[in-house]
Amino acid sequence: LSMLLAALDQTIVAPAMPTMAHLLGHAEYLPWIVTAYLLTATAMAPLYGKISDVHGRRPTLYAAILIFLAGSLVSAMAPNMLVLVVGRAIQGAGGGGLFALAQTVIGDLVPPRERARYAAWIAGTWA
Repeated sequence: LSMLLAALDQTIVAPAMPTMAHLLGHAEYLPWIVTAYLLTATAMAPLYGKISDVHGRRPTLYAAILIFLAGSLVSAMAPNMLVLVVGRAIQGAGGGGLFALAQTVIGDLVPPRERARYAAWIAGTWA
C-alpha cells in the first residue's frame, strides 16, 4: 500500500498541472511540482534505510507516512504555486521512505526464493 501511494503521487499531478497553473498562477514553477518531489524522494531514500536500522522498520515507515501526509495536506491547501512546490518537496521526503522501506521490509520478512513474487507485486503498482 505504501508503494502505491508513492507511485501514484509521482504521476497523478501531470494531468492537473495546466489547471494548477491557471488557478495558482506562476506557471514558471510548474516543472518544480514534479522536480521537488523527485529530488527530495531521491535524497531521502538512503537515509530511511539507516534510520530504520536504528529505530526499527515500523516506526520509520509510520514516520514516512506521516511526513507524506503532511506534504499532501500542505499541497492540498496551497494558496499559491510556491507553497504547492514546498508541499510537494515534503511529500517527496516522505515518499522516499515509502519506496525504500517497502523494499527493505520485503528483504526482512520474505524468504529469498519468494522475494521475486513480492517484487513483482511492487513493480505492478507502477503499471
